[in-house]
Amino acid sequence: MEDAEIREVIHKLALINAVNYNGKAQAGPVMGKLLAEKPELKAQVKEIGPVVAEIIKQVNKLSPEEQRKTVEDNWPELLVKEKVEEKKRLPKLPSAERYERVVTRFSPNPDCAIHLGSARAIVLCSEYAKMYKGSFILRFEDTDPRLKRSALMFYDMIREDLTWLDCKPDKEYIQSDRILIYYEYTEKLLKDGNAYVCTCKPEAFRKKMLSTSHAQTETSRLRNTWHVGLKCWTALTRKAKP
Repeated sequence: MEDAEIREVIHKLALINAVNYNGKAQAGPVMGKLLAEKPELKAQVKEIGPVVAEIIKQVNKLSPEEQRKTVEDNWPELLVKEKVEEKKRLPKLPSAERYERVVTRFSPNPDCAIHLGSARAIVLCSEYAKMYKGSFILRFEDTDPRLKRSALMFYDMIREDLTWLDCKPDKEYIQSDRILIYYEYTEKLLKDGNAYVCTCKPEAFRKKMLSTSHAQTETSRLRNTWHVGLKCWTALTRKAKP
């Protein structure tokens, strides 16, 4: 490529970068775009670096209005693309309008550091809560010490990761601190006939539940004997209550 052609490409990329970032082009992104667009220039990076810096300095002396007008006059299709990209938003939640308030939650087990997949869930929960002016809750699920033993260090690590992601929760709950609340509501469900204590072996339970008619009959029968379920529940939790 001729020097004049290289300078023209750098000038274009610097102007686009400036328009996208409040009138101040940055050397790193401009150089990255240049090498992506013209990979054959990678061998000349040392020579091109000062040219990029010189052109960026000239572009940044222009007002944002002058920068935008130059782009509009020479490369208007790039501004159209920019405007289309700006319209990208998270899709709306189905049936969200049916609810008075949107509440999202991220519920990690604090037995290890969170991973990239967790970061995606955190960002989605936080952004949807902001979109609908709702609440984003961080709830630590730490009530399974036999299979997932929690450690204090992971509570703080997870909080720090949410801060780093700029996803500050509106509320935080630790399940192990709320056991008595869960007990209270479980007993209410039993008394209202909306839950029951099953004493079947796991295999027998699975087989019975595969039969819809049996499941309905069994559920109906057990709901009518809520006092039996409550007695079993009381015996079950007597030693477990803190």
